[in-house]
Amino acid sequence: MSLLIRRCRALTLEAPPGHSGPRTGAALGSVSIRDNVDVVVRAGKVESFGESLTVPPGCQVIDAHGDLLMPGFVDCHTHLCWAGDRLGEWAKRLDGVAYLDILKAGGGIMSTVRAVRETPLQTLTDLVRRRLDTILRHGTTTVEIKSGYGLATDAEIKMLRAIRDAAVTWPGTVVLTALLGHAIDPDLGPAKFVDRTLHETLPAVHAEFPGIAIDLFCEDGAWTLADSVRLLEAARELGHPIRAHADQFTSKGLITEAVRLGARSLDHLEQTTPREMEVLAHSQTFGVGLPITSLGTTTVAHRAREGVPAFSGATPSIKFANLRSLVDLGGRVCIATNANPGSSPTYSMPLAIALAVRFCGLTPDEAISAATVNPAIMLGFKDRGTIAPGKRADLILLRHSDHRELAYELGGDPVRAVIVNGQVARYYAT
Repeated sequence: MSLLIRRCRALTLEAPPGHSGPRTGAALGSVSIRDNVDVVVRAGKVESFGESLTVPPGCQVIDAHGDLLMPGFVDCHTHLCWAGDRLGEWAKRLDGVAYLDILKAGGGIMSTVRAVRETPLQTLTDLVRRRLDTILRHGTTTVEIKSGYGLATDAEIKMLRAIRDAAVTWPGTVVLTALLGHAIDPDLGPAKFVDRTLHETLPAVHAEFPGIAIDLFCEDGAWTLADSVRLLEAARELGHPIRAHADQFTSKGLITEAVRLGARSLDHLEQTTPREMEVLAHSQTFGVGLPITSLGTTTVAHRAREGVPAFSGATPSIKFANLRSLVDLGGRVCIATNANPGSSPTYSMPLAIALAVRFCGLTPDEAISAATVNPAIMLGFKDRGTIAPGKRADLILLRHSDHRELAYELGGDPVRAVIVNGQVARYYAT
């Protein structure tokens, strides 16, 4: 069945003249708006748009009443596959215990690892499926989901199977990533764990999930720079795209090494030095900002480290990725939720957009491009992220008429309708 979206304000995100590929520099802020247009969708694709189009026979009609139609969000960094919760850890952080101290003591990521290992495959699949439905309601139509809470080979494979199985019945698109270097298993210690990951887990993932991106977390209490390079090199030799979490709490020098190895993306960047930001900007690697995480990891402990009395009303200097610098240097920029149970308990790309504007230096137009067309390209999709004839009809209709309201509003639900591959997945008439 075809679909006609009548009288919308279309934020098409068409590329400016002479520009193709990822949006960089001034092109990142070029979103292209067409007022009072109709959009016809047929066979899962945008067929045409213009003024006062004829309604095709048997066509479903949505009257936008001048509200904003735009591409669905592409969330390119999430950890939606987990079991258990981290409420106890959160309470400790509120009491003043630092995130890295919890991690070093065997909590944090490791508490979720233990829960995932104990959870049957079908239960884990059901948890992922429910979370996919939640992000769809928030307007995300393409999502990347990482493993990484298994650490042992069989548990990592179980996570990837759960993500794959949950995706089968979801109308949107799921991209799998094997986060094999998330933390160090304390039962083995760094040397034995790294050796097992390189010589057992990576080959097992390669055998069942060839071509999947391999990711890691280079940080105090997690993977060292030297071991990170070893894993990235081994993954690349097997033909896997590589990604990495870099510079969240400390700068380890991973950006230069990962760029040298041709990483697809480097994510976090809160502590990236100006020199390494230049290295990233002058490469083909995307920088992914995760602003909700910066907010989520700020607690009484953060205030205490900076000498700010708890609940004094003073504001600690929270570190956010300097995406303004990356844009100005000509780099490739994306933003994502980093949805996870520990540092970013959220499903909302609109919130990521709002915080990226307030704290990462992006304009509203740039943040929207960094949440749609750029992450689509980063994940390997050229058929979405814009509204144009022939493009996949992954679209969202907002209850806003001005696209800047996406960045202006905090914590709302702006989505009136979600259209995935041409099918209406959510619709509120008013």
